[in-house]
Amino acid sequence: MTQTQDAARSRTFSWSDPGINAAQIGRRSGLELLRAMIAGELAAPPVMHLIDMARMEADEGRVVVELVPQEFHYNPLGTVHGGVISTLLDTAAGCAVHTTLPVGVGYTSLDLNVKFLRPVTVASGTLRCEGTVLQSGRRTALAEARLTDARSRLVAHATSSCLLLPLEPPA
Repeated sequence: MTQTQDAARSRTFSWSDPGINAAQIGRRSGLELLRAMIAGELAAPPVMHLIDMARMEADEGRVVVELVPQEFHYNPLGTVHGGVISTLLDTAAGCAVHTTLPVGVGYTSLDLNVKFLRPVTVASGTLRCEGTVLQSGRRTALAEARLTDARSRLVAHATSSCLLLPLEPPA
């Protein structure tokens, strides 16, 4: 008797030129920029297509992103890779800070401290990651992100410090 492997799985995705959105930095506030992406006026950043983030919502100091776990997110142990989970947490926390920034101010992450609390698989259902700003000053901001599964169980938590910096005026 011979055994055969299941058909190979594949995945294809595309994205828009990220330079188009980058050209908007410094021309709109952070919240305006994110809302333009959500409305489809500007394309989503390539990373959202890469890991297949499902949706995003943004308000002042708060961002929610969702992801439906898929096999292509798996590590060798058969669970969603910690890097995918960290990307969701970093996105929610960083974008929450972004929503508070006026025109001409940008940010970059200084750190991301992640706690993985339970394994995530396709059976976890839609993951919801909510980022909120805890404190914002002149030079830095502190945000947290909470990742929950479809049963509203906390599966991971992160804090992130962001450096706030002036942007070059658009050309």
